[in-house]
Amino acid sequence: MEGINYLLDDRNEKIAVQIDLKKYGDLWEDFYDGIISELRKDEEKIPLEEVIRDLKAKGKLTEDV
Repeated sequence: MEGINYLLDDRNEKIAVQIDLKKYGDLWEDFYDGIISELRKDEEKIPLEEVIRDLKAKGKLTEDV
């Protein structure tokens, strides 16, 4: 596939991929976001209202959201 290269180990097994970001940059961002989402799925969730309240208390958010 043009723009995609695989790095192989001594047994010719694929161990990494090199992606042409000029050609597939938008797809890479979606893929990366999916990886980050998967890694964070078990993290503690904080309600949006609590985040907004904390940011306002710290003076980092002044507008009503």
